[in-house]
Amino acid sequence: MGVAYFTQIFKPKLSSTYFNPKEWENEGKIYKWFGIHAFRKILVWTGWEKLNKASNPVKKNFTALKHLEYNTRQSEFGHLIIFLIVLAFTIFVILYYGFQQSLSLIILNILLNVYPIGIQRYNRPRLRKAINNYRNFSILNNN
Repeated sequence: MGVAYFTQIFKPKLSSTYFNPKEWENEGKIYKWFGIHAFRKILVWTGWEKLNKASNPVKKNFTALKHLEYNTRQSEFGHLIIFLIVLAFTIFVILYYGFQQSLSLIILNILLNVYPIGIQRYNRPRLRKAINNYRNFSILNNN
């Protein structure tokens, strides 16, 4: 909640090159291989997608696309910070209590942070492509 509060109130640019697609991501193929689509279906099945769409409806205009693309960076940033915090606790638990006791932390961190990061990294290039297409279409129509 603290990370969400920070990003909602201060609206950092989040313009680091970290948020750009990497060559190894290969147009999302690695995310498909790791089951991002199955995870997205779980989000729909649990109602999370419906809640998210209700609070952030998707509109078909340039400003809405830009806002949606920014939201992917915002969401990814939040999940990344939480992932790192849980990872630190997980390492502590592994060192002091053993791997067996940390298994639930590892599984939850993957499900609640790694997969949501993957979804954002899968969606962002597609949104950027739509933004560029919209931009190019507008330039062609204005000339």
